[in-house]
Amino acid sequence: MGSARDGRLGDRVLKWVKSSLATRQATLGNATISHEVTVMDPIDLFGAGGALAEISSGELSNPTFFLKDKPPRVAALIETIKAADCYIVVSPEYNHIAPPALASLMGHFGGSCYAFKPSGIVTYANGIWGGMRAAMSIQVMCHELGCLPVSAMCGLPMAQELLNPDGTPTDPNDRRLTQLSRMLDQLEWMAAAMKTQREETGNPNPIP
Repeated sequence: MGSARDGRLGDRVLKWVKSSLATRQATLGNATISHEVTVMDPIDLFGAGGALAEISSGELSNPTFFLKDKPPRVAALIETIKAADCYIVVSPEYNHIAPPALASLMGHFGGSCYAFKPSGIVTYANGIWGGMRAAMSIQVMCHELGCLPVSAMCGLPMAQELLNPDGTPTDPNDRRLTQLSRMLDQLEWMAAAMKTQREETGNPNPIP
């Protein structure tokens, strides 16, 4: 989750994405694809009592890969990120780029956690561009971290009109919502292919 803003519009977008993943039925060859979702939320992780608040703060003062001795909850976060087969970034745009909360949250973990896996980008805005300008900078960040973004993206303009506060669409047939399914088609294909390659050959150039 890319926003830490009070009263964020992104809560309804995140709920919609989670609901879509929970009910999604997809196949790749003979395999059935399902999603087990873990949400990394900067409000929870950097807030009072949050796992990252034990070691750092939002300004990335002490990234996890600098720590010799990692607190148990931080170590568990690292293992959760490493265990994932793919990543979905749900984010607004601040000043037409990736929000600082997103850059800090993802940047607290080294590239070895994300390497050789795909990512998908979902952006939103209360205006007409749907966060697409931020998506360009998020693509660059994901590339550098090693979780390569698929080409299809989901950008939701006027998200407050597309989605209710509980994440349900105001009009399930709105064609703008079909962007998510197209992105997931690519993400799942890449996740399955990259997982097979990791298991068969390992990482060709492991990141320290």
